This record gives sequence, structure tokens and C-alpha cells, in this order.
Amino acid sequence: MSLFDLAKNAIFLLDPETAHGASIAALKSGLIPSCTAMADPRLRVDVAGLSFPNPVGLAAGYDKNAEVPEAILRLGFGFTEVGTLTPKPQSGNPKPRIFRLVEDEAVINRLGFNNEGHEAALARLKALETSGIVGVNIGANKDSEDRIADYVAGIRRFYGVARYFTANISSPNTPGLRDLQARDSLKALLSAVLAARDEEAQKAGRKVPVFLKIAPDLTEEGMDDITAEVLAHPLDGLIVSNTTLSRNGLRDTRQAGEAGGLSGKPLFRRSTAVLARIRKRVGPQLPIIGVGGVSSADTALEKIRAGADLVQVYSCMVYKGPGLAAEIVRGLSACLQRDGIAHIGALRDSAVDRWAAETLD
Repeated sequence: MSLFDLAKNAIFLLDPETAHGASIAALKSGLIPSCTAMADPRLRVDVAGLSFPNPVGLAAGYDKNAEVPEAILRLGFGFTEVGTLTPKPQSGNPKPRIFRLVEDEAVINRLGFNNEGHEAALARLKALETSGIVGVNIGANKDSEDRIADYVAGIRRFYGVARYFTANISSPNTPGLRDLQARDSLKALLSAVLAARDEEAQKAGRKVPVFLKIAPDLTEEGMDDITAEVLAHPLDGLIVSNTTLSRNGLRDTRQAGEAGGLSGKPLFRRSTAVLARIRKRVGPQLPIIGVGGVSSADTALEKIRAGADLVQVYSCMVYKGPGLAAEIVRGLSACLQRDGIAHIGALRDSAVDRWAAETLD
């Protein structure tokens, strides 16, 4: 049994939210050692004006309050994303609100954008000494009277410190938030957010990319509507996808009854199929970050083959440990070496048709 397996057994005695807090504390204190990923120029990816040292990032939701981005980057990630951050602090939904589905290597959460608000995170991000890529995931307060204004506030507040922004309109845990994916609402949101970004870019003399994070539970018509608005605005990219409300195929039927978004291994197939469908709709130019069930180099490669330029992990780290990013990076390098491929980008879209044909059950 590995050292991580022993540690995992102990950690799993704690409730998931307590364990999450303990992992943040361990990263702060340096108890979790660095897992530096090998520098392989074949893995460097240039998208949206940014140069990522490797295509493996940590998704938003782990480092909600921008407490440990530098420590995360030292685990071998090519980039990390803090948040989701809302203008005002909020406590989120009642506890318990995170559930492990161990048999499925999955997690259900209904956290509800619990975070300390813009000001606390901004102070931490201003103090960073890293040159690594740290994105800022922005959202709206649950009780906001103008949710679009909350996203605009996030752009303006973090413009000086964010390497990129993600507008998160796809969490299932804030009532009505996914309504922003409807065409008219999305048009209003993108217009306001990108206008604010352009104003801040003029003042700062640099353009910060804006990505949009969408749900995996969209209908074909919903994907058509999102694609139409995305292509009608100067958006810099998409993140596909957030957690799912689907519970199909789960073995842990007791925990499956909990409300919230499902992530981890069971999300892989659905999120990858939606990714491929979106790639076919938007064409080859728009950057896409693939998220959902990435647990290995092979699953990361499948996301890329389905149309992703970059990938993000999160829930699978609960089961695989803090060395997952470095392990994936090593595996990607080994694949390129074995197959004589000069750059990871050559694999993108190579299985997009196959994945787009998958059923969304």
C-alpha cells in the first residue's frame, strides 16, 4: 500500500468538507511536497494569448479563496483557477454539502459558491510572487438583484491580477444561475462582461482572456443557442463542463440521492461527448478547456482528441492524490515519445466525430 493510500484511508475518516480544509492547510504549511512536472516543450500550449507550460490545470472549486495557488502550481499543474468568487462573502448552502461516492470515484457537492468575497481574494492575489498562470472564476451572489452586474464587478475588481477569467454560469447549486445559459440572458451577460473587459484592457494596456463555463446537461437546442451567442461575441474560449445533475450508472445508490452536482469519473463520458459536440459547432479556432472525469493521461488525451486544447482536473484528485497532475504530464510526454508526435496539439480533434456521436443518457 502506498503512502498516499495510507493517508487516504485516514482522510476518508473525516467528512469531505473537513478533509478539504485539511488539504488546504497542508498545502499552506508545506506538508504536501512539490511534484514538479517535467518540462516538455511538446506539451506547451499557446491559446488566448497565454502560453501554458503544460495542458493540465486545476479547476475552480478547490482553491475557492485564492489561498494556495502557488502551492498548487508546484504540484505540476500548468495553470490553476481560483474561485468561484462573488462580490460579497457568502456562506453557501447548509452542511453537509459534499458527499463521496467511493465506489464510483465521484463526488456530489451542493456548496453554493461559499467564499470570502472579492476583497479577501484580491488581497491574496496581489501578494502572489508566482509567474505561473492563475485564472479567476467569477460568479454572482445568491441574493443579488443584478447577477450580470456581479460578473462585471468581478472583471473590474480582479483585472489587475487575473491571467484569465472564467464566467461560471453553470453551477447547479445557486438557484436560477443556469438560466443565464438561455440565449437572451447569455447575450446580455456576454455583452456586459466583454464590454467591461475591453474598457479595463484599454486602461491596463493588456487584454485578459474571458472564458465561459457551461453545463454538461444542455439539450441540443441549448448547445445551438450557446454556440450562436459565443460566436457572435469576442469571447476567448469555453470551459466544458461543470458538474452534472445526472445520476445514470452510479453504483452508490444511497449517496446518489443527494442533491447537487456530480463530478469525478462518472462525468467523463457525458462531459467529453458535450465537448465534442461543442467543438463541432464552434469550429477549430475557439479555445476549449475540457473538464470532467480526468483521472489519468489516457482520459486527458481523450479530452484533447475530443476537441480540448487544455484540460482541468479536480474531483479525481480526491481518489488519486496530489501527484495526479505530474503523473498525467509524465504520461502525456510518454505518449508523444512513443508515437513520435512532435506536439500535443497534433492530437486535438482526432476523435471529435467519435465522441460527438456518443449518446447523452
